[in-house]
Amino acid sequence: MRDHAASRPAFGYAILRYFNVAGSDPAGEIGENHNPETHLIPLAIQAALGQRPPLTVFGDDYDTPDGTCIRDYIHVEDLVAAHLRVMDELLGPGGDGGEFTFNLGTGRGVSVREILTSVERVTGRPVPHTVGPRRAGDPAALFADAGKIERELGWKARYTDLDDTVRTAYAWLRNHPPG
Repeated sequence: MRDHAASRPAFGYAILRYFNVAGSDPAGEIGENHNPETHLIPLAIQAALGQRPPLTVFGDDYDTPDGTCIRDYIHVEDLVAAHLRVMDELLGPGGDGGEFTFNLGTGRGVSVREILTSVERVTGRPVPHTVGPRRAGDPAALFADAGKIERELGWKARYTDLDDTVRTAYAWLRNHPPG
């Protein structure tokens, strides 16, 4: 009887845990378009542009500096770069490519209020919003520790300034109002 396991090629794999993916192509040519939109940054920009009703902020009484939830926002370009870096490692010389599990984020938490302030700075318009009740199960803060991928593969997020990420999302939404 033939050993089928011995005839299979060895291969590596990677598990990549994303945090909140945000932003768009810096040239404003490629961006996100969800229906319905559920991501905070495009929702805030669309509210500022008058393309949707006021945004609802889910809770302002968390144990955080400004009372709103804190999350990690990784720019889509950084996410692509991380994927490419991991693929290079998996497909590189040596055969099996390894086994990896990495968090992909900036390692910096940003609050909902900071997002609204950034959108206002970038667009020059206020973000109409109301404060609603907390969503069940939302932790006060959740952000990545991407130190492992930096140590092992040398990858690190380049988009670490929130306004830069918001600026790219704004360029996309401004250039493609219907998506």
